[in-house]
Amino acid sequence: MSMVNKIDWQKMDGLIPVITQDATSNEVLMLAYMNEEALKLTLETKQAHYFSRSKQRLWKKGESSGHTQEVVSTMVDCDNDTILLKVNQNGVACHTGRKSCFFTDLENDEIKLDVEVNTTNAYGVIDTLYHVIESRKNDDPSKSYTAKLLQGKENSMLKKIVEEAGEFTFAVKDNDEEEIIYEAADLLYHSLVALSSKGINPDRVKQELSRRFGLSGIEEKNSREN
Repeated sequence: MSMVNKIDWQKMDGLIPVITQDATSNEVLMLAYMNEEALKLTLETKQAHYFSRSKQRLWKKGESSGHTQEVVSTMVDCDNDTILLKVNQNGVACHTGRKSCFFTDLENDEIKLDVEVNTTNAYGVIDTLYHVIESRKNDDPSKSYTAKLLQGKENSMLKKIVEEAGEFTFAVKDNDEEEIIYEAADLLYHSLVALSSKGINPDRVKQELSRRFGLSGIEEKNSREN
């Protein structure tokens, strides 16, 4: 029986947690999840593949950054419900540019690992900004505007989006290029905050836009109305 068949995917609701470890140092690099397809691809290609719960899709580690993981061994635990992946990490494992995703001391909030790579260009400013917004969720709202929006009343956040949309509209109407860019940035930021509040990764918006390629706006609208 193959390892894939050993796992009770129904019991695991289709996803199994994966602890990923540096094959040389045994340092824990990250924790992610695999569905059956991701595990099969990982075993076949010897490149780590995972299933993103936030993006709701399969992804190859390093597909954006180039920081891939070459699989050395794939182990399953005694209950057949957790995988230990030992890898040769190319670059860094964390989207923050740190070697490991485990870098914050929970007792004193001290950062234990330095940023080794600037990942903004690799992941793009939208994804980077979204991750920053996510990291602000539990910050002190008196010191973080993002935390204030996320921890405040939902209507206040929604009113802010409407306000920014109005300001963007007036900037376009006035044909003010600098204001158009400035207000578009404000509107995008507040929209990302709203997505974060609902746990929706902007990658899912990109997937929806990709779905619409080759589909006329009229057809797309009619498909939603039917």
